[in-house]
Amino acid sequence: MKKLELKFLNEDGKTVTYSLEKPIEPVDAAKVNSTMDDILTQDAFTSSGGNLASKKSARIVERNVKEIELPE
Repeated sequence: MKKLELKFLNEDGKTVTYSLEKPIEPVDAAKVNSTMDDILTQDAFTSSGGNLASKKSARIVERNVKEIELPE
């Protein structure tokens, strides 16, 4: 499963991550950047360390799980 992670720094300087499942691919970096700007401008989210203060990064994370069959 793939997720788009948006990482921000809060007022305490700590990283806050928001994950969105099943992002549209290919990811449009300009749209991601613009959306992150909108989140900051609108104070859309807060955290235990205060409001979001700045963008840190964005990334696609993919997790692959493969079961291991154990001998009996």
